[in-house]
Amino acid sequence: MSQRVAIVETPRLILGTWLKTDRDLFREINADPKVMEFFPFRRSHEEADAFLGKLNGMMSEDGLGFYALVLKDTQEPVGFCGLSHPNLPGIFPDDIVEIGWRLATRFWGNGYVTEAAKALLEQAFSRRDVDIVVSFAVETNHRSTSVMQRLGMSRRRELDFSHPRVPDTHPHLKRHVVYTVSKDEWQARRPA
Repeated sequence: MSQRVAIVETPRLILGTWLKTDRDLFREINADPKVMEFFPFRRSHEEADAFLGKLNGMMSEDGLGFYALVLKDTQEPVGFCGLSHPNLPGIFPDDIVEIGWRLATRFWGNGYVTEAAKALLEQAFSRRDVDIVVSFAVETNHRSTSVMQRLGMSRRRELDFSHPRVPDTHPHLKRHVVYTVSKDEWQARRPA
């Protein structure tokens, strides 16, 4: 974690490995009640630090992971965006690829997540030989589902599910909606 390795670059952003200096931003995201509104828990500093280490480990294993999302002009981390396997047996096949994100509230409304996610979808379909990418969120998380729609993903009601890792004590967070985009759909919508 001593020097950031860029995985993907966009006009305004770098997506890459996490640095120790990103720890405060990562802690902020994982403790912010607005960011974590649709999660049944907040992470302590220690839990956030452990999760950050796990994210970098995931990237070195197979290249997938939730990358640090960094502003190119200031090198300031603003959140994360990435591709991973959701690890939800019985809901998704083991080889399915998910796209997900989280952004510090002070950076909301700038289109950073959409910009980063488009670049990652392009990479998934053109360089990784992925056939379909899914994304899912709590049914009432309209901020996330709006991003999914901007990405050209389609709602797949037949795939909606009750999240098995959300405790029954949070019934309003259990129901998740699923959006997908296939390689063919992505390539058909992509500008020439």
